[in-house]
Amino acid sequence: MKKNSIFYLSLCLIFTACGGQKKQDATTNSLIIPGTQWLDTNGNHINAHGGGILYHEGTYYWYGEYKGDSTYWNPKVPSWECYRTEAGGVSCYSSGDLVNWTFEGLVLKAEQNDTTSELHYSHVLERPKVIYNASTGTFVMWLHVDSHDYAKAAAGVAVCDSPTGDFQYLGSMRPNGQMSRDMTLFKDDDGRAYHIYSSENNQTLYISLLTDDYLQPSGIFTRNFVDQSREAPAVFKRKNKYYLLSSGCTGWDPNQAEYAMADSMLGAWTVMGNPCRGKDAGVTFYGQSTFVLPVAHQKDAYIALFDKWNKTDLIDSRYIWLPVAFKGDSIAIGWKEKWDLAKVFQ
Repeated sequence: MKKNSIFYLSLCLIFTACGGQKKQDATTNSLIIPGTQWLDTNGNHINAHGGGILYHEGTYYWYGEYKGDSTYWNPKVPSWECYRTEAGGVSCYSSGDLVNWTFEGLVLKAEQNDTTSELHYSHVLERPKVIYNASTGTFVMWLHVDSHDYAKAAAGVAVCDSPTGDFQYLGSMRPNGQMSRDMTLFKDDDGRAYHIYSSENNQTLYISLLTDDYLQPSGIFTRNFVDQSREAPAVFKRKNKYYLLSSGCTGWDPNQAEYAMADSMLGAWTVMGNPCRGKDAGVTFYGQSTFVLPVAHQKDAYIALFDKWNKTDLIDSRYIWLPVAFKGDSIAIGWKEKWDLAKVFQ
């Protein structure tokens, strides 16, 4: 399934029957309300789809796809309902509390004029993730870079010396000589970083160890869930166990999530089944995984991030954030109409 879900976090933001919004002081917000409109501190919709979050020096940075306001169907991709918008680049929002987000701008801008550029707005820029390389002092972004018909199937890399600065695009590749579409990054406790991506026409999920500078594949990789058609990977670690959350491949339409566990990133993964519980768990609450965030300085505090895609109006895709619960090594993600992060993670 593909992407969309924004949620609205406010105790006091009120929607009228006709869909209008009353702007309030966003700093008073404390609730996460999955699947509703989520506004930034300026009262604008958060536009950061297929995203991931970096925690750096006391601040969270949310990077995502900046969607345009015109959605169209691409008839050149007959194998699925290829609704899309022109690529708007990669947006960044910052927060100290994970609820109130300030727009920092576009940190990787789409190219407006040069049609040969991989960043041209007519192309595809999806699922950006950023990690920090402490040894080089560099913020490294990987993202899915594609042609308008999804035939390129490549991974792009960009770098910056600031989490909110203008990232320099270094180019794209087919890592390990294979297709790369839906993807994520994972940085382990030992500083090693991994690129996890759907490959082989989305039939197989690759886990690829990156070089020490995080800019290239190291050549060490594994093929996982062969012929199982998994996409939208999200990886996290808890108590020396590794978890990989993913979705099936049903275009923009939702399907049942699945998670797997392993003792190492490059080890054998055991499929554990659907982690979702409650209302609409069989279709992942009408969302699709994009990231799992460990909450800083909190024990056993993890948030599963999903996009609730609106395929015919992609800019209005929304976000579903839900806490992850543990029973032994098993996980469960239960539906909540609204929740207070401070109370759930005490």
